[in-house]
Amino acid sequence: MTGPALPSRRHVLAGGAAAGGVALAGCGGLDRSLLRAADAQPDGYPTVEAVREMGRLLAERTGGRLRIKVYAGGQLGNEKDTLEITLFGGLDLNRVSIAPLGSIVPEAVVPTLPFLFRSTAHMRAALDGAPGDAILAALEPHKLVGLCFYDAGARSFYTSKRPVHGPDDLRGQKIRVLNSDLFVSMIEAFGGNATPMAFSEVYQGLMQGVVDGAENNPPSYESTRHFEVAPYYSLTEHVMAPEVLVMSLRTWRTLSEADQALVRQCARDSVPVMRRIWDARTDSAMAKLIEQGVEIIRPDRAPFAAKVKPVWDRYLSTLQLRALATAIENVEAADDA
Repeated sequence: MTGPALPSRRHVLAGGAAAGGVALAGCGGLDRSLLRAADAQPDGYPTVEAVREMGRLLAERTGGRLRIKVYAGGQLGNEKDTLEITLFGGLDLNRVSIAPLGSIVPEAVVPTLPFLFRSTAHMRAALDGAPGDAILAALEPHKLVGLCFYDAGARSFYTSKRPVHGPDDLRGQKIRVLNSDLFVSMIEAFGGNATPMAFSEVYQGLMQGVVDGAENNPPSYESTRHFEVAPYYSLTEHVMAPEVLVMSLRTWRTLSEADQALVRQCARDSVPVMRRIWDARTDSAMAKLIEQGVEIIRPDRAPFAAKVKPVWDRYLSTLQLRALATAIENVEAADDA
């Protein structure tokens, strides 16, 4: 066996309890300079590389006094598991999808709304600005400190039987979705039949006709070769829900104000790195899809957006959430001109 043994989830939990969430307990005692970060994505994935860049910056700016070790590929459990560990301090940092946070932080639901963002540039401008800061701040009462947002791409529909040019083309089609009430509501608004299904089962489901289509970003659609059984890709870009890098509040409170500011700045400085990697991966995926003969459809998004207004009404249940959505809509982006 090569390399050091990785801590098990049990050791993570034990270390968090014993250290009050400062760090994992190692065989040499408590190391307060080493921050442990979890990511369910594999090595080389843009978010993994971004947190590593954050660690490089943090070590450089503190002369090695603070460092980050990233456990990628779900080594410490899936996102649900690691989020629970982070909440009580067994992990210091965690990259998670924002959608699961919506069950505990109402503000986290807003950036998952379909057709909230006009473009990738608009999404980035909103999350880099005051609306994004408000969402991150809303995490703190729930034992998490939001540090920054990373991209998760723009999700679009792909189908096996016929292309999707407008929302009516989804009527009656069985569309695989995430296990999310909001995503189910969105498909139902289009007249489709939402089918929650594990991502690992989608290829077989498409091939056997269990589902007629699914939706995801270009890198996921291409890398899984779902295009082989669903060759129509409609760039609706209906959801651009981001990823979030969070820190355990218990760990955060052990840091000085100066170190807190430094951690936050290093996290934000890692965002451009993540975006460069993500954009290159998206461009590469689209080029490969075209090479493979996938039919790329660029539909008018307005009819789709009109259909999901009832979904907005359902999930924007308070004036505060409506105000947040409006603030995001009002953000100007470079591509608005």
